[in-house]
Amino acid sequence: MTTTTKYRAPALDKGLDILELLARSPEPLNMTEIASGVGYSKGEIFRMLQVLEERNYLTRSNANDGYSLTNRLFMLGMERPPIKGLVEAALPVMHRLADEIQHPCHLAVASQEQIVVIARVDAPSDVGFVVRIGHRRPIAHSTSGLVLLAFQSDEVRARWLTLLDAKDVGYRRKNLLERADQVRADGFANYQSETVDAVRDLSAPILQHDSAIGALTIPYLDRHPSKITLKSAIDRLRVAVREISSALTT
Repeated sequence: MTTTTKYRAPALDKGLDILELLARSPEPLNMTEIASGVGYSKGEIFRMLQVLEERNYLTRSNANDGYSLTNRLFMLGMERPPIKGLVEAALPVMHRLADEIQHPCHLAVASQEQIVVIARVDAPSDVGFVVRIGHRRPIAHSTSGLVLLAFQSDEVRARWLTLLDAKDVGYRRKNLLERADQVRADGFANYQSETVDAVRDLSAPILQHDSAIGALTIPYLDRHPSKITLKSAIDRLRVAVREISSALTT
């Protein structure tokens, strides 16, 4: 704690500490690990864990497994009007795009120094690479993040880069900004996926007041025989983001 507040709510502090600890952990944590991580005794957090589990903020596979977060907090965030409006405008267009190109697509927004996937549509074909809703990745290490960075003001770019530096996310700043400038000039991104060799990430911005509020991305697999070319997929992606952007401004 860096500031002192006039009023305290110890139970709320405990609950928030637990949620924040589990949000940072890549693996489930048991009661002992949670108690150590938040600086409370097991007796102090026992009832809190029970309540959070009953309210569906935490889950366990069985009574002996560690605790992990559910998607409940994520879904609460999705109810915020800007995010809800973006998803509602995007989903019909995303379904049509997936049908046209026979590939999945997903929608990502910025969250601190990361991107988070807030919607997806699976491919109507037998093969496709999908990204789960709620997936997070540093802005500097995703094509969606590159697109979001490309279509921001200098002030927003600087703030995001400061956040990346504070989190010690390894990246080459000059190279990242050069690629962002190229994406802005082209109007879209077409890069090899950092996580899957067989996938090319095609991504384009959903714009509001000349800034990207979301990035629509197609994980493109070069299938044989090809049902749609890479160029055609990019063209249809760009049409889709223009349609979503237009819907958000009317």
